[in-house]
Amino acid sequence: MQRRTFLLASAATFAATALNPLEAAPKTLPLLAPWKGPYSGVPSFAGVKPADFKPALSEGITLMRAEIAKIASNKAAPSFENTIAALEDAGRPVGRAGTIFNIYTSTMDDKEMQAVETEMSPILAAFNDEVVQNAALFARIKAIYETRETNGLSPEQQRVVWLTYRRFARQGAALDEADKAKLAEINKELSSLYTAFSQNELADEEEDMLVLEAAELAGLPDWLVASAAEAAKDKKLEGKYVFANTRSAIEPFLTYSTRRDLREKAFRMWASRGDKGDAHDNNAIITKILALRAEKAKLLGYPTFAHWITDYQMAKTPERVMDLLQKVWAPAVARVHEEVADMQKLADGDGIKIAPWDYRFYAEKVRKAKYDLDEGEIKPYLQLDKIREGMFWAAGQLYGFQFAEVHNVPVVQKEIRVFEVRKAGKHVGLVYYDPYARAGKGSGAWMNEYRTQERFRKTITPIVSNNLNFVKAPPGKPVLISWDDAVTMFHEFGHGLHGLNSDVTYPSVAGSNTVADFVEFPSQLNEHWLPTKEVLSRFALHYETGKPMPDALVAKIKAAKTFNQGFLTVEYLASAIVDMKVHLAGSTPIDSHAFEKETLDGIGMPQEIVMRHRMPHFGHIFSGEGYAAGYYDYIWAEVLVADAAEAFEEAPGGFYDKALAKKLHDCIISRGYSVDPAEAYRKFRGRDATVDALMRDRGFPVGAKV
Repeated sequence: MQRRTFLLASAATFAATALNPLEAAPKTLPLLAPWKGPYSGVPSFAGVKPADFKPALSEGITLMRAEIAKIASNKAAPSFENTIAALEDAGRPVGRAGTIFNIYTSTMDDKEMQAVETEMSPILAAFNDEVVQNAALFARIKAIYETRETNGLSPEQQRVVWLTYRRFARQGAALDEADKAKLAEINKELSSLYTAFSQNELADEEEDMLVLEAAELAGLPDWLVASAAEAAKDKKLEGKYVFANTRSAIEPFLTYSTRRDLREKAFRMWASRGDKGDAHDNNAIITKILALRAEKAKLLGYPTFAHWITDYQMAKTPERVMDLLQKVWAPAVARVHEEVADMQKLADGDGIKIAPWDYRFYAEKVRKAKYDLDEGEIKPYLQLDKIREGMFWAAGQLYGFQFAEVHNVPVVQKEIRVFEVRKAGKHVGLVYYDPYARAGKGSGAWMNEYRTQERFRKTITPIVSNNLNFVKAPPGKPVLISWDDAVTMFHEFGHGLHGLNSDVTYPSVAGSNTVADFVEFPSQLNEHWLPTKEVLSRFALHYETGKPMPDALVAKIKAAKTFNQGFLTVEYLASAIVDMKVHLAGSTPIDSHAFEKETLDGIGMPQEIVMRHRMPHFGHIFSGEGYAAGYYDYIWAEVLVADAAEAFEEAPGGFYDKALAKKLHDCIISRGYSVDPAEAYRKFRGRDATVDALMRDRGFPVGAKV
């Protein structure tokens, strides 16, 4: 998952530029000041307190308001330089403050910070609308847009003009004054609801936990027991064993615990986040969000919110999305029935019928029986630090990067490490690496861009962060991670590589500032370098012996590649289908419980599985609009990824083929959104992708075309 960084004006035109420290700012408000120090400046966290954000963001808004007024009231005829380029340059001080604000709300979100976020989110949303709805500004943008192909602009400049106009228009810049006011009120209310939803989700993840005694640890491997003991110490519960209400803690518990009663307890705790009828319940918030989104879409001229979202993506229409989801759904469900049949044979001996809290437990047993492979055999070879080294090494082979840890850069939390990235002896950017779970940090894994690449006014290098949520090991012991966790690390670092490889002029089209159903392409493709022999032989080293993962074990991992793909595909697709259908419902009032059940029943959801993200904690779609009506993004991008992976498999040098890696860099990874994603992919592959490669990759029947 990629978490979007602080945005202004609901237009990515300002998003990237606002993150780059160039101009001076009032010295009395340090959060607005240009970043100082090495590497063209880095963010400083010294002395930052939650109370600092409101005055800094408020003053930053005032400064940007003056910049926008100057652009809009310019007496000179509209031109790229005095309007579009000026917009690219606007808002840098507030963007700097916004970057730190975003870091705190996603990784240091204590009660005091949550109060600031609750207050400031609607204020920032209102300012977004103020900029977009500036009639004089939009008139200038429109004039340049209408002459963009005849006024001598470069292809990238034409692209920036097209995107700027499109972003303003789709956010309501062309509405009349009454509808603009109505839209602004909707956006302001939505902003508050998004904040409330995410804070409720975080509260359930932090406040709920499974606390066990030593006698209740049956079946759990030593590494998991050690992590639970360490988590208990952090909670001042020494002598107990704590499993936090996070995916990284609950999934391994469900996989290994032989106590079915405790598996059910853990599963229900995890599945009921935001859905307990208490102060943190999100169901009423969901109803309000969906109603407001439907109203917003109609104001903007779209039949539903899903139509408004997809119109701006590669997919273009909800119908194309549903066509893809349905093509994959049927074979995925068929595979689930096969998987359940295999598991039920084992469960019959235990006298039970497979339930959702049993799926991972019995799947692991089947994997052991079918492939002589279990996670406990793999995990000793997957040391967190070694896997990080492996993903850095693979990036070096592909893109020529070298990574070196630096200690002259301030961080917001002492466990965060910073790595300088260089290429051919030249500084490229920085990676902030934040691997551990802690109070106030959002669950899951994500990438942020602290600063986006540009060479607009001057050369600015990117700064990216990778954020994970592993439980710390006892002192002196390595953190051992699962295979899925290692895949996630490579995935999120793929987002980081998208930012680090960026090589464009204008920040609004740099790095990962692209459409949501393409932004997952670099991240998902990067997952394919983890299972290569080159990575595993060097970095999958046993934590006790130091020996590399045996070839026989690697072979078993590859042989089991399509194992459990029914489960993994169905739990994801169910969430994507519910997301799309609930946003196609338009103004129909939504009761989330009823809608979720009716939709899943209607598509034949296997009773042994639940959605990967049930609606009350579906933060992807209800804590903002980044993935709303867009959770399909992952599988849309994966169609491209599977096809591209086959290109590497067919290349003379395989996944380390230098010529193909350069083509990937030149056609896609370095181009950001400066070219159309579909055109970029055709240039790389020589044709459009079909769904066949995805089906082959998952072991499903092939033949359908997207």
